[in-house]
Amino acid sequence: MTMMAFFSSSSPPQKGVVVTVPVLVLAVSVAALTLFFLASSLSAPCSCSFPPPSPFSGDGGERVSATAADIDWVRDQIRGNGLHMQDNVLRKGINPRTRAQQLQDLIQYKGISHYDGPDSDNHTALPCPGELLVEEHHSNYGEPWAGGRDVFEFLAESTNLSPNSQVLEIGCGTLRVGLHFIRYLAPSRFHCLERDELSLMAALRYELPSQGLLHKRPVIVRGESMDFTRFGDAVSYDLIYASAVFLHMPDNLVWTGLERLAGKLKPFVGRIYVSHNIKFCSRLGGEQCTKRLSDLGLEYLGKKTHDSLLFNHYEIWFEFRRSRA
Repeated sequence: MTMMAFFSSSSPPQKGVVVTVPVLVLAVSVAALTLFFLASSLSAPCSCSFPPPSPFSGDGGERVSATAADIDWVRDQIRGNGLHMQDNVLRKGINPRTRAQQLQDLIQYKGISHYDGPDSDNHTALPCPGELLVEEHHSNYGEPWAGGRDVFEFLAESTNLSPNSQVLEIGCGTLRVGLHFIRYLAPSRFHCLERDELSLMAALRYELPSQGLLHKRPVIVRGESMDFTRFGDAVSYDLIYASAVFLHMPDNLVWTGLERLAGKLKPFVGRIYVSHNIKFCSRLGGEQCTKRLSDLGLEYLGKKTHDSLLFNHYEIWFEFRRSRA
């Protein structure tokens, strides 16, 4: 049976789409050209333009410090809107209050809309003392609250921090600096040892909830005498820092802390930063200080400074590392 005879059976002819030879050749040609150009585009070097790298962002990709372009942008916004600093006086819709006045208003009036009666607190999941709500603790420092961001940026950039880094702050207070680390780091990667109860109340009852950071679960421990046992034996830190803390401690207590922490610092790459001064070391004399550090497996690397973004201020930091595994 020939192929022609096979298709010309006794059944009635079927309707269908007839593809002629010229159309078929044209379709194949178009497909070949498409594949050619696609292959060429994949193999050719990309001439795409990418934005220039930003200041340190860590492995997580989140930018840490402002760029010159960022500063120019905000200046343009101020200039473009014709803004100038004004006295903060009573004006339409604005009633300036001191923190003391805010606290008195809160005690007396509670709020424009509020619940009354014995069950009034049932509507508030985490009732916060008025002193914390008006942020009295933001005035506990010798410099503006905004300086905490400066410290974070300096330390993060100096240690090439990533979200998975492990950080310990000795004396985190009300989290003026710690909030920025907690926000940047992965959950439970920020540890803090703090002795002051009111500062810890401000950190836990106001700062973390109001900043939406409760899910970060920082490990905050109340303790004295440089006792780090509650952080566990297996922890290994990328960064340990003390901001304006060691200068308020007896020298022997500082050395006790360094002795206990030396083995918890990652060898060679981990860093300890101490701000303001290291009189606990200099009072021993250069050679004796170097020897005592060496006995602990620590090495002094030098002094660094950083400027504030928002006010006329610079801070001095002293850098140490673990010099042996």
